[in-house]
Amino acid sequence: MVGNAIDEAKLENGFDHEEEEEERGDKNGGEYGMSVEQMFEGRQVPSWGNQLTMRALGVSFVLSVLFSFIVMKLNLTTGIIPSLNVSAGLLGFFFVKTWTKLLQKSGILGQPFTRQENTVIQTCVVASSGIAFSGGFGSYLFGMSERIAKQSGDDGGFKNPSLGWIIGFLFVVSFLGLFSVVPLRKIMIIDFKLTYPSGTATAHLINSFHTPQGAKLAKKQVKTLGKFFSFSFLWGFFQWFFTAGDDCGFASFPTFGLKAYENRFYFDFSSTYVGVGMICPYIINISVLLGGILSWGLMWPLIEKREGDWYPAGLSPSNMHGIQGYKVFIAIAMILGDGLYNFVKVLIKTLTGLFYQLRGRQTLPIANQQSPDASDKLSYDDQRRTELFLKDRIPTWFSVAGYVTIASISTIVLPHIFHQLKWYYVLVIYIFAPILAFCNAYGAGLTDWSLASTYGKLAIFTIGAWAGQNGGVLAGLIACGVMMNIVSTASDLMQDFKTGYLTLTSPRSMFVSQVIGTAMGCIVSPCVFWLFYKAFNDLGLPESQYPAPFATVYRNMSILGVQGFSSLPRECLMLCYVFFGAAILMNFTKDMLDKKWGAFVPLPMAMAIPFYLGSYFAIDMCVGSLILFVWQKLNREKADAFSAAVASGLICGDGIWTLPSSILALFGVQPPICMKFLSRGANVRVDNFLTT
Repeated sequence: MVGNAIDEAKLENGFDHEEEEEERGDKNGGEYGMSVEQMFEGRQVPSWGNQLTMRALGVSFVLSVLFSFIVMKLNLTTGIIPSLNVSAGLLGFFFVKTWTKLLQKSGILGQPFTRQENTVIQTCVVASSGIAFSGGFGSYLFGMSERIAKQSGDDGGFKNPSLGWIIGFLFVVSFLGLFSVVPLRKIMIIDFKLTYPSGTATAHLINSFHTPQGAKLAKKQVKTLGKFFSFSFLWGFFQWFFTAGDDCGFASFPTFGLKAYENRFYFDFSSTYVGVGMICPYIINISVLLGGILSWGLMWPLIEKREGDWYPAGLSPSNMHGIQGYKVFIAIAMILGDGLYNFVKVLIKTLTGLFYQLRGRQTLPIANQQSPDASDKLSYDDQRRTELFLKDRIPTWFSVAGYVTIASISTIVLPHIFHQLKWYYVLVIYIFAPILAFCNAYGAGLTDWSLASTYGKLAIFTIGAWAGQNGGVLAGLIACGVMMNIVSTASDLMQDFKTGYLTLTSPRSMFVSQVIGTAMGCIVSPCVFWLFYKAFNDLGLPESQYPAPFATVYRNMSILGVQGFSSLPRECLMLCYVFFGAAILMNFTKDMLDKKWGAFVPLPMAMAIPFYLGSYFAIDMCVGSLILFVWQKLNREKADAFSAAVASGLICGDGIWTLPSSILALFGVQPPICMKFLSRGANVRVDNFLTT
């Protein structure tokens, strides 16, 4: 029975690669009559240097700016960030393909556009825009600011954002993750044959673009994306005219009535979150909506009736010792419960998978040696891919030297930027970071889950408690940033290596493009954040357009790590225990049930987000789900082919509108109209006031 259970787990988590490859080969054979690499057999693979073209880097920079705006907006509104790989792949293909066609017509085309170059663009863009997330602009980094500290009622110190120190901080912490796992690329990709679902899906997408059939479909998808990009951008521009004051415009439309609006139930006409809803699985959108109904529909109204009993009467809505404390800490309890369960689950799968991988070998896999079982059992595709993947090696000494050098610099520099973070805290983090980076990269290969934020929370509590009252809150937040950057970039790089393996892209060009993309992100993302920070004076406030909910959440996690449970309002601890346990129970139930029924169990992490924010964005996301559902019922084939392009267009258009709107705000240009919705009684009073 035990053996059978293990075999089932292997199949479920993508271990049975022979069957997977056989199935994929059958599919390709049936559709094209040949395997993927046989289709590209006549095309020469450029050297790793020729894969890194100036046009690829130029397009990468443009797309990095675009996606940094999108990710930053999502970060500062809800913190829900869908995968933008399809958008990056499509737009990268479109820009370079258009450019090469123009040059070809002019008769000056120097180098054709290859899938390897497409992969370089994809890697560079994702690495750059990834810094907008791992940089903590909507979480730990902004959580250090005075604005968030005041909201949290915390006097544990603050450090307001400044472009100089943010860029410096990112440069000394963002590259370590790249060097920590480079020596393991062969072990992960070739020896263990880890799936890396996102990397694999991206590779299939890029490969398909460069076939005649795929190029034709990609052209149609880009056209669709462009249409909805234009619509979304113009819709954002149109809405701007009606937002001359607080609670003005379509974003404040009381769709379900004014009482529902007061409790954050309304459709805010955000094309961004309609698009996000089309990309996210149905269960995520439903989970977010359920969380909003449970919290704002039931719990908060009931707790507010205990004002004067459970917490002092007359406190401001943002006071952490009042209703706000319940909103934040119960959300934290659910997030921690979900994170702890998934951390343990992925860790068990990682160790189990590693054990069975190694048990089946007579010798341990060595990073720079040919695998002893690499033989003619491999398919043509795998032989070709393995040959090229091992051709351009990155020396282990280079990776080790790079890690030690950057870690040494970082250990010296970080305490000068943040005096609360002692050098020995940093040293301890860097000693354990490679192990955690490996665990995260291996776990992502099995499950496609990056637990970067979970490792970050672990650092918050560990370093925060170690530092204690003497700057522990800030020390915990900074440690979170250091850890998140390392483990996040490590798993991202390994996903990219998988993409490179499947597209015959050199590991060297992948590594260099990841480094270049990370460097771009270290400059672009802080500049984008700085634009938001300067343009919107209410950034981070709960009722603002950009509430940055996770900044408050992370700050209060750090406070909890330092002060313990004494910082919680009355009965809040009991409720936290209940929701912490409920999060674990829901995850356990989901895993125990058959996949068919487990799919209906809500996700605690998604449920926790509206506890603090409300359900307005959940309704947008559910509208996106409804559009996709109806579309699939009417024409599933077309929906599957174009839904991602439609969603990407909606997200990108609205996201890029934030650039001109921020610039207008910086120059003091105000919208001309305030469209506000009042009750009948309030309207009568306003009319009477205006006539007197």
